[in-house]
Amino acid sequence: MKSARTIITISEQEKRWLAAYSGLHGVSLAETVRRGIACLKATEGHETYRKLVQDTRGIWMRGDALRYQEEIRSEWEKQ
Repeated sequence: MKSARTIITISEQEKRWLAAYSGLHGVSLAETVRRGIACLKATEGHETYRKLVQDTRGIWMRGDALRYQEEIRSEWEKQ
């Protein structure tokens, strides 16, 4: 994995929390930040999906969506 250094500005309280967490778990501050980014990426992917579902809910206007879905799937079984 190619790495890139970056400088971030955080509050003293956040810095203390990161240091305490890092010490408790025996990892560096950088590793703690990397783990946080990984968690955020995983969460964002899930949240993006949830938002997409929410934003598209109810837009089907061609009748009973479940009936349509069942008809289409029954065609798969015939093939």
